[in-house]
This record gives sequence, C-alpha cells and structure tokens, in this order.
Amino acid sequence: MAERSPAAGRGRGAEGARDALRAASKGAGIAWPSLTLDGVSLVGVFPRPLLDLGRRMPQRARGLAGVVPG
Repeated sequence: MAERSPAAGRGRGAEGARDALRAASKGAGIAWPSLTLDGVSLVGVFPRPLLDLGRRMPQRARGLAGVVPG
C-alpha cells in the first residue's frame, strides 16, 4: 500500500525537484557529484525536505558561478 501522508508527498516533491535540477544541469554541462536529499530534513512530525547540493572544489564553484544567470 502506498503512503498517502502529506510528509510522503513532500518527500516525493523533493525527489522530483532533485531530478529536475539534475536533468537541467546535465543539459547545461554541470555535474552534481553528490546531489541528494538531506536526510535530517525528512524526519519529524513536519518534515521540510531540503536538497543537499554536495561538496565542490573551488574551481568548480567558480565555473558554476560563471553559468548561473545573475
């Protein structure tokens, strides 16, 4: 039986956001080596899912800064 709680829906929504970011980034030539959901933000009575964008080397962060519209 599938979970139908609001918390489960927020988790699925966060997974969808993660997948959308990964797909869009791939199209722009950006790789996220450890893009995932933050496990701590998924627990509790009122979970507030967060994406963990992972750790980056400084030169990769500069490259990202160069492609993000601002």
